[in-house]
Amino acid sequence: MPAMAQQPGCTVKLVDLPAAAELRGFRLGMTQIQVKQRVPQVVFAKTDDLGVSKVSINPFFDPKIDRTTFADVRTISLDFLDGELVSLWIGFENTFKWPTLDEFVKGISDQLAVPGNWQLKGRNQQLKCADFELNASMIGGGPSVRLIESAAEETIAARRQAKEDAATGEAATDSHSVIGDTRSRIYYAVDCDALKAVPEKSRLSFDNEVAAEKAGYKRADGCR
Repeated sequence: MPAMAQQPGCTVKLVDLPAAAELRGFRLGMTQIQVKQRVPQVVFAKTDDLGVSKVSINPFFDPKIDRTTFADVRTISLDFLDGELVSLWIGFENTFKWPTLDEFVKGISDQLAVPGNWQLKGRNQQLKCADFELNASMIGGGPSVRLIESAAEETIAARRQAKEDAATGEAATDSHSVIGDTRSRIYYAVDCDALKAVPEKSRLSFDNEVAAEKAGYKRADGCR
């Protein structure tokens, strides 16, 4: 039996994407200032220690937003990294012109000028391109699309891992208990030879060096 031909990949780049009406004036790479110009009512959340900030816009529920420019849109979610838009999710009402997932994928593919060979991922469909990813799904009876910058996902993952590694390193450093001498207010590592000269009744245990120093103890010379 001949091998099945693989579907061609998507080589389209973010810079090649047209300003499709379905994206409602948003595009990846926008700054928060540009988003504010698009929707003056938006209030941005505080940026976290990974450089990420998220905000949702609800044209369907927020009476302050002009719904004429957001027809058939229920919710828009925006994720920023270092102040730039890196993830855009738009959830449409069930009155949207492409009511089924298959119709939606075909329509959004045509409007964004990307291949229609999306891959099934659970109940959703996904298309990975040169430097971005598209995900389509049905939410609350209406179609939705998420546009994600691939490099941003990798940056956030790398920063999260670096933070976890640093926390693990600090925990390992702080986990070494030390013994203080209540007479001299000097502390020793538990494997320090000089600790042998400190009588048991004068010993005071601390969880780590930081705790000992906060209690007014100093590290013994030549004992690390």
